[in-house]
Amino acid sequence: MSTAHVGEPGGATLPPIDPLGPSGPGAWYVDDLVRVRAVGTLRQWSRDSVRTEHFDVRHVGTRVHVDHWVPPSRVDDDVAGLLADELFSPGWLRGTELFERVFTGVVRTAAVDPLEAWLLFYRNSLRRISRELAPSGSAAPAESGGSPGHGTISSYAPVYQHAEQLVSGGSVLELGSCFGFLSLRLAGGGRSVTASDVSAGTMRLLATTAPLLGVRLETRVADAARFPAPDRSVDTVLASHLLEHLDPAHGDRVVAEAVRLARDRVVLAVPLEQLADATWGHVRTVSLDDLHVWGESTGLPYDVHEHHGGWLVIETRRDRRSSRPRSATPLESGGAA
Repeated sequence: MSTAHVGEPGGATLPPIDPLGPSGPGAWYVDDLVRVRAVGTLRQWSRDSVRTEHFDVRHVGTRVHVDHWVPPSRVDDDVAGLLADELFSPGWLRGTELFERVFTGVVRTAAVDPLEAWLLFYRNSLRRISRELAPSGSAAPAESGGSPGHGTISSYAPVYQHAEQLVSGGSVLELGSCFGFLSLRLAGGGRSVTASDVSAGTMRLLATTAPLLGVRLETRVADAARFPAPDRSVDTVLASHLLEHLDPAHGDRVVAEAVRLARDRVVLAVPLEQLADATWGHVRTVSLDDLHVWGESTGLPYDVHEHHGGWLVIETRRDRRSSRPRSATPLESGGAA
């Protein structure tokens, strides 16, 4: 089977993914690029396909056909890790566009009704995150100074926990929230939360599922560098693992926008990678030095430290502005102001 090149930069423009769009025949997920179906039994292996532990992949015309045997109980955000480990990292499939569509297909085929499939995905993922962070959890924590792995709930759950500890005040804006797990956790804890992402489909999905999960939050479709709100309109602005997806100039504008919007604090988290991982849509690496440059550019008190990746915390509250920027040491409090 040849390596797929569909969905890569420079390819044909495809309609955006509609997470809640109609299913294909037989509850398959079908769009312009992929056809995904859940199977109970394997078809006979053929020379034009690739078979892994959870997937069978072949090209049929202009589509990539993916059969999978991921049980509903395992349909959570770790599906991304399965796809990366078994199909994309080995090079059988390539491209962020293709990755997102196969991921969507695996989730969608967990149930006949699209909304039921996504609710299963959210409930499974949120339950796994909570289990990983429970004091009695059996999962071994990652090293404090390291970066999280990709596509594994056990590796990014501590990032969420640290972000939650750093939130200041009662209102939060999360820029680049994607599926919104962190926003859901914060809103479920009683804070007023707005989740924002450039993807209209993802925000529609979050707005639809949140009430069914018993959580109240707002959603906004917006570029993180141009969020439509007044200055100092929210207590804390969060951007967790967003900046590595943006070119440097775009990232500079996002940091400036977050500072504009935050009354109390800006919290930025990034993976510390040696090379940008294109599988996850990363276009650049971000170092601790980069975080220092952003912090110094604001002229505000800031802190840079490591905890399952790199963190930049900028203090925007007026009574903190007389303090000088500090060096790369962990926050003394480790928690909210």
